[in-house]
Amino acid sequence: MEGDIMEVGDLKHNPDDMTTIHVEVHVKSSSTAERSDVKMHVLALLKRHCVVFGVYRWTEFDEDFLTKHVQSVAIVDTERKLIVVLPQPIDLKSCCLSIHIFVLNEDGPSTLTLEEDEELSAANHWLLPAAEFHGIWESLVYDSGVKTQLLDYVSTTIYFSDKNVDSNLISWNRVVLLHGPPGTGKTSLCKALAQKLSIRLANRYTYGQFVEINSHSLFSKWFSESGKLVTKMFQKIQQLIDDKEALVFVLIDEVESLTAARNASQAGTEPSDAIRVVNSVLTQLDQIKRHPNVVILTTSNVTEKIDLAFVDRADIKQYIGPPSVEGIFSIYLSCLQELMKCQIIYPRQQLLTMFELETMGFRECNVSELSLVLRNIATKSKGLSGRALRKLPFLAHALFVKTPTVSLERFLEAMDLAVDKQIEERTQLLNCV
Repeated sequence: MEGDIMEVGDLKHNPDDMTTIHVEVHVKSSSTAERSDVKMHVLALLKRHCVVFGVYRWTEFDEDFLTKHVQSVAIVDTERKLIVVLPQPIDLKSCCLSIHIFVLNEDGPSTLTLEEDEELSAANHWLLPAAEFHGIWESLVYDSGVKTQLLDYVSTTIYFSDKNVDSNLISWNRVVLLHGPPGTGKTSLCKALAQKLSIRLANRYTYGQFVEINSHSLFSKWFSESGKLVTKMFQKIQQLIDDKEALVFVLIDEVESLTAARNASQAGTEPSDAIRVVNSVLTQLDQIKRHPNVVILTTSNVTEKIDLAFVDRADIKQYIGPPSVEGIFSIYLSCLQELMKCQIIYPRQQLLTMFELETMGFRECNVSELSLVLRNIATKSKGLSGRALRKLPFLAHALFVKTPTVSLERFLEAMDLAVDKQIEERTQLLNCV
């Protein structure tokens, strides 16, 4: 009906070419409500509050059912279709809504072992969506549309499989390679992507499985038999893939440790067993790609050490670099908002976004003063990794704040000192190398 809230269930390919807005509904683990009832109440909520600005999250509700059963309702990823110069209101009545209802699995990771009599952990294994991965997606800040591109890649993989596209004519291998310097969030992005897609594709798969292969501890101890162990590892993964109700993600972190270039082995600089390891990995990848419910996620800090045959199998080879000044500002802003929410920084004060500063022409006034200080700190921080940036507010408090509670102005001074210290330590390390 015209003017009413409309709902769609598919991830892609809205036939009416209307904007699809994704709504994620986090249901409390204690809830016994039927999903159909939750969806009905969420749609009623969206009908009552049908105009929002960009990403929006409800954690408090104006009716008892949602308060009892739902942790949060979030409108997410609106930047996928709404690329505008100015932030504009989103009228949900003119959009198609895709509702994703999920409960977090609060069990920690289990371990996969290759031999019953061995204590060696071959991999860590999570059921998705996992409480441990909750919030990682939102915490990752990238300047280009990296996250959107990865979502689109996997959704296209599923769509092509649904349409029975002949993979001999149009090839895709279900392999993603994220590469770049350490500390830029590659591993976190893999976990967040798996979490996001296990929620987004809940109408297709009952649950998600996430396997993180522990390649370093496994293959350093058993290198003489590592080719056989690669095969055993993928046989374990195959057992998970055989459950067609599950969407399986396999993470090979620092994949160069498994796919060391064969030319190094042939040149005599690496043991000949490395050739068997690479061959085994490539063979297993070629077998796995026949299954529609698996995605291989890999990361590397040193791509020049990866065998070219593996690189060629990766459908997406995405560079993940240090954030820009705008990205750093966004990271710091989220950190400060969290500290104000926890009343470590008190009283709470409003900080402007980078967009708001730009619209003001970066003009200094009472409203913009502290935000401009934060921008200067972000500019000075350029070159630090995302891992270092997220750690910096903690270091600022630990090293330069002498009281349990601190004003925003004083905390920004401490952050400025902490950045100087980080830069100094990094310079000393580089000079020692």
